[in-house]
Amino acid sequence: MATARPVVSVYNFENPAEKTGTVVMPHALTAPLRPDLVREVHMNVSKNHRQAYAVGAKVGYDTAAESWGTGRAVARIPRVPGGGTHRAGQAAFGNMCRGGGMFNPTKIWRRWHRRVNVTQKRHAVVTALAASSLPPLVMARGHRIGEIAELPLVVSDGLESVQKTKQAVELLTKLGCGPELQKVLDSKKLRAGQGKARNRRFRMRLGPLVIYKEDNGISRAMRNIPGVETACVDNLNLLRLAPGGSIGRFLVAVSVICCLFVARFCFCFVVLMILSYLLFVSCSFC
Repeated sequence: MATARPVVSVYNFENPAEKTGTVVMPHALTAPLRPDLVREVHMNVSKNHRQAYAVGAKVGYDTAAESWGTGRAVARIPRVPGGGTHRAGQAAFGNMCRGGGMFNPTKIWRRWHRRVNVTQKRHAVVTALAASSLPPLVMARGHRIGEIAELPLVVSDGLESVQKTKQAVELLTKLGCGPELQKVLDSKKLRAGQGKARNRRFRMRLGPLVIYKEDNGISRAMRNIPGVETACVDNLNLLRLAPGGSIGRFLVAVSVICCLFVARFCFCFVVLMILSYLLFVSCSFC
């Protein structure tokens, strides 16, 4: 079990130092941890946004090279004809030749995408949610949570109505996310490699993931804060819950989310009939 607390505190979004009540700890946050499953699902799902690429069909073969045959004490590889240039007499066509064709050239009909079982993806999402409620795993991932009151960090539903980015930054700072936001700002570095010329000039650490139910302005308020991402509870993405396949993402959720988790991820067989999913448990429960 990830944790055994019966309830989770709910903090007032206007005054984060004040608690407005408690909600039941969702079963999804007490699920067994399967980091191996998260890594496998993350690897396969992340391949589904790849764009096909291939080399040209005639690349490396656009010359009239012919072999010189035997008797000249040189290899029998085809050689570029002509004279008066360094290119004449150079080997061509072979994959060992400069400017030659490649072995097993890439094709656009390669199997770029991967199919992942729906239940397996749900297991991975539940594992990522459970890991996000454990401070050691969240800290091990690099998040600065020293000023956070408790995990999971649940805020009242008024958080969904935040309209301004300035107001959102003040709210996150009062909740104890100030060191986390500063860590993201300090981590901005120039990317190594050709990504600099491909619209990926800088690299930056990730901050908290804010989960909401109704988008009453929260997505627009949070989208310009460096490192902060938002996600709707109806469309949770493992690529955001466990970036890089590493569990322990710092989550900030509204209180209604916990109620939805209780309804969607539980041990009830009635829910199994409705949603076709039953929360997996550890072997100690069997």
